[in-house]
Amino acid sequence: MINRTMGPAEWAMLILLSIVWGGSFFFYAVALEDLPVFTIVFLRVSLGSLGLWLCAWAMGLLSRQHAGLWRSFLIMGLINNAIPFSLIVWGQHEVASGLAAILNATTPFFTVLTANRLTTDEKLSWNRLLGALIGLSGVGAMMGTDILAAQGGSLLSQLAIVGAAVSYGFASVYGRRFAQTPPLITAAGQTAGSSLILLPLMLVIDAPWRLGFPPLQAWLAIAGLAILCTSLAYILYFTILKRAGATNIVLVTFLVPASAILLGIMFLGESLDLHHVIGMITIAFGLALIDGRLLAMLRPRRA
Repeated sequence: MINRTMGPAEWAMLILLSIVWGGSFFFYAVALEDLPVFTIVFLRVSLGSLGLWLCAWAMGLLSRQHAGLWRSFLIMGLINNAIPFSLIVWGQHEVASGLAAILNATTPFFTVLTANRLTTDEKLSWNRLLGALIGLSGVGAMMGTDILAAQGGSLLSQLAIVGAAVSYGFASVYGRRFAQTPPLITAAGQTAGSSLILLPLMLVIDAPWRLGFPPLQAWLAIAGLAILCTSLAYILYFTILKRAGATNIVLVTFLVPASAILLGIMFLGESLDLHHVIGMITIAFGLALIDGRLLAMLRPRRA
């Protein structure tokens, strides 16, 4: 049974998930000091996939019927891992981890727009359309000063992270085809697929054998990305999804930027400008409209 109202256990898992996913932007910032983009992303998804497959094996979820899904796993791995992870890591060369998390929080807006275009049963309602427009205006508020100041590097980096959110939107729609597949298998399969896609890119572009041996902090960041932000995060995500449903799991989108911002301020010396804060508040309001529970609370209860 799905609990529409989350209890203490579900809230604790949701907050932990937001800290773990918010931490991915922090770990990216640390790893970027010593490692190139494709090497970071490949290590994250390959090691994370190994952990997920081990969990699937321990839970007895492995089956031959999943072998026919590898083409779909490759596509899902491309649009849900390889493309967005690479864009986010590349963008963080110029963008602080907290701002990157805020821009990434626009994913629900692009999800509802993509679903409206590509599906027949998830059309836009007025509140979702209004929420998407308000949220996108929040993104414009954050990037507007960079456009006016012609700060090309920063603007391109922010657009890259928004591009990652667009890719996540398409992945959310494409992922509907895995409805009959155990969620843990889907997570393990897509990370394995993205590993296969990223391996040649890493070898050709990064040439990791030419790199010096990374320091301990880089390896700790990679371990955090793989173990915490990939393996543990997917296990938490699908546990909450099973117990509390999709409507409640979307609340993590509100919490991830907060945890990323706090980690960036505490450990990386980052700060946010006023227009970033205004943009974050605007995005949060747009998300609340898309989620719908705020409107439900405001409606008078029928006798």
